[in-house]
Parts: sequence; structure tokens; C-alpha cells
Amino acid sequence: MSALYPLKFKTIYKDKIWGGQKIHTYLNKDFGNLPNCGETWEISGVKSDVSVVANGALEGRSLADLLEEYKGELVGEKVYERFGNTFPLLVKFIDANEDLSIQVHPDDKLAKERHNSFGKTEMWYVIEADPGSTLITGFNQEVNEQVYLEKFNSGHLTDILNREDVTAGDIYFLPAGRVHTIGAGLLIAEIQQTSDITYRIYDFDRVDDKGNKRELHVEEALAAIDYKFYPEYKTAYEHTQNEVVEAVSCQYFTTSVLDFTEGTTRDYSSIDSFVIHVCVAGAYTIKYDGGTLDVKMGDSILLPKNINQVEITTEGGFKILESYVP
Repeated sequence: MSALYPLKFKTIYKDKIWGGQKIHTYLNKDFGNLPNCGETWEISGVKSDVSVVANGALEGRSLADLLEEYKGELVGEKVYERFGNTFPLLVKFIDANEDLSIQVHPDDKLAKERHNSFGKTEMWYVIEADPGSTLITGFNQEVNEQVYLEKFNSGHLTDILNREDVTAGDIYFLPAGRVHTIGAGLLIAEIQQTSDITYRIYDFDRVDDKGNKRELHVEEALAAIDYKFYPEYKTAYEHTQNEVVEAVSCQYFTTSVLDFTEGTTRDYSSIDSFVIHVCVAGAYTIKYDGGTLDVKMGDSILLPKNINQVEITTEGGFKILESYVP
């Protein structure tokens, strides 16, 4: 077996009815002759779209193959015991040129019963936001299924949804069950459970280039929705430079923001998990026992469990979302 090392993967590009050009113009990724790119999948174990290694001796191998071969050495013994040969996290970039559909994702229990899948809890980090950009997350008042259906059937669903003004650097944690949509003008990094199950509630009556509306999942969504009202939806975290700032922690992932103007060292020996770096600004070099790897904005890196310490050097600074499975 080849020794494991920090892994980059080939980006998977997806055009969407609401997608734009920022994946290319802002993140400098080439999506070829697609009309737009709404999403990139950067690290994926979803069976229909498994990531393939793009660097080093393991280039061309799929993440699924590596997981079967290296098991806990790749992801951590506890993670492997819990998730087996399914890589547990999915990393995406999302460019919303138009509002996405209003949607909800099922939790683990419902997803297992209906789809034999994990549920979908996720988080968003706003990389870039056009002036006036907004998103929807949760409700703006106490509702129940009856109130929700009354508003939905009368065409006034958005009256009870919580819409937020958004700026770059904002973080939103979205547990399964929270109704949401990403608004036009937002470029987002998303970290989520490995799941591709979405219940589309409302799609603003959009049609595709053939005049067809996208399928809605109104009935399926009813049992998935968390109808509670929460006083705060945006994730509060300290915007502190040159410190590791934990922003989101749930049973599926812990994510910290590293906004550094200088180099640093990261010791992962106490974590029984792989670590993911999503670089959302700047550039840096990872030095590890065995070599170095250059990382720039738009790159997502998988650090296998067997790499316990890295040195990070930088000339102009960087901002990383650093995630692992707790």
C-alpha cells in the first residue's frame, strides 16, 4: 500500500437552472462548456458522484477505493466503526445566480426509512455576497403543520419564512428539518452529511429550457420539517485573526475558521478523524512528514488520520474552514 498523504480531488461540476459564473470568475475553476456551474462537489462519497484523487501516487483512485483499502488509517478508527465504507462528509461550493428552490432535508431516521440514506445536516460559509443578497432559514414566527399548509396552499408561504440579509463571512448552521434557500448573488462553501436527498417545496414557478417545471415534494416534506421558531438563525462566532475559532459543532462535523496572516502549526493527534481544509481565501503551503502541498482559494484538501501534525506557511495569508468528525 502506498503511504497516505494530503489528498486533492478532481472537481465535479454541476450546471443548475439557478447557477452562475462565479465558480470560474471568483474561484478560478474551469467548468468547460457547461452553460453555468451551480455547484462543485469537491470531496464526495455519494455513490453517484464519488471523488477521484487528483494528486500524488494515488492519482486516479476513487475515495471509495481508498476507504476500503485504508479504512481507519484514512478516516480514523472511530469514524470507520461508525460509517464503514461510506465517507461521511460532502464538501461543495454553490453559486446562486438566482434563488434556489425553497427546500428541506430529512433527518437520519426519516432518510433511513424512506431512502436507506443518511439525513442531511449542513452548514454554509458565505464566501462572497452581492449587495442586497439574502437567504431563507427557518420560520419568522411559531407555526405548525396546519398553519404551514394554509400559507402554502394560499400562495403565501414566504410570509412565514425567515429571510436574512447576508454578507461575506457569515455562517449558517442548518440542521436537518430546517426550511431554507440560498438567495441570488451568494457564493457559498457547504459542508454537510453525505446525502443528496432534497425535498423541494416551492420553486418560484420556474421552468427549464424545455418549458418544464422541476418536481416538487410537498407531501414528503411535511414529516421532515421542523416547525419550531428560533430567535436566532445565524451562527455567532468570533472574527479573530491568527487564532483557531470553532464556529460549528454537531454530531456530524466540527468546523473551525482559521483566518491567518502568518504561518502556524496544527496538531491533530488528539482527533480520531480525518481533517478537511476548505480554502476560502488566500493561499498556503502544507508541510507534513513526507512532503509539501500548495493550497489556494477554491481548493479542498483531505488530510488522512495518519497525518497528525502539519506546518502551514503563507506569504499573503489565508482563510480555511477546518472540519473533522467529532
